[in-house]
Amino acid sequence: MDFWAQYGLFLLQALTVLCVVLVIVIALGRQSQGDDGKGRLVITNLSARLDAQRDQLKEAVQRASTRPQSLWGRLKSGCRRGEKPKPAMASREGVVYVLDFKGDIQASRADALKQEITTILSLETKPVEVIIRLESPGGLVHRYGFAASELARLEAAEIPTTVCVDTVAASGGYMMAVCARQIIASPFAVLGSIGVVAQVPNVHRFLKRHEIDVELHTAGSHKRTLTVLGENTPEGRRKFRDDLANTHRLFKAWIHEKRPQLDVESVADGSIFYGQDALAKGLIDRISPSDDIIRECSRRHTVLHLAWVQRKSLAKRLTGDVLSEVSARAESWLMKRSEDFTRL
Repeated sequence: MDFWAQYGLFLLQALTVLCVVLVIVIALGRQSQGDDGKGRLVITNLSARLDAQRDQLKEAVQRASTRPQSLWGRLKSGCRRGEKPKPAMASREGVVYVLDFKGDIQASRADALKQEITTILSLETKPVEVIIRLESPGGLVHRYGFAASELARLEAAEIPTTVCVDTVAASGGYMMAVCARQIIASPFAVLGSIGVVAQVPNVHRFLKRHEIDVELHTAGSHKRTLTVLGENTPEGRRKFRDDLANTHRLFKAWIHEKRPQLDVESVADGSIFYGQDALAKGLIDRISPSDDIIRECSRRHTVLHLAWVQRKSLAKRLTGDVLSEVSARAESWLMKRSEDFTRL
């Protein structure tokens, strides 16, 4: 008995320490939430990279296909031993910017996208084009609505934009894609999924069976429709479905506004379409991988890749990315915010 008593005491102490650490991590995460605008812009010259790779390959092919030149031959041709020929610089006019958006359920990269677009719009000389390499299966309505509105700023400023989809731009991802002047996708990229989904777990019967009461008080009959712990009513379910239908209506209206040539009603049942079918339906404008689009642009223009790198928060610097992720998930579970259940 003494062993089990000591063991139980040890478990309680360990649980207490774990709870304290969790509270500290959440507090640090909240303290560092004000760092949204702090970071740096990383610029990569994709044109120069392509030139260097091409010249390196050409040189390797030339060395492999010709006989080794004698020392006297190299001296006559003006090349010293070990000297590499300088690559010829291509003549290019104007700049094309390339941005990347890899979306998760919360469209976490939307804030970085905002910084990148704001930087482009602050330039005195407009770029020739902005290419967005987009990859996202969708997520929370309000977060993808924000990300889409950021992309719409480019067309509002009369800057030609192209969205390239190599793998997937579905639901919220497609909501973003339609903000571009043209959408280009790979042959088997996934597009569409114009619909809204929501699910809410409910443990009311379990709690009732164990005689656990849950009280929920609201001011406003529709302040809370479906709940996790309380008893859900037919009226609450009806209002919840009405909210989903309204969100779907707004989603379709957004797509119709940005892409009026598309028959939205014919593709807005939540179905997905692969690249070739998406082209036939009018969801996209062209079939091509993004690398070919960038290579074509690089022949005529200087292509620069922009990436906003967010400064790490205090929580991430002190406890690392893993604990920061644990804190975010723990806070989300504790808060049980209703918007976590409705997504595009």
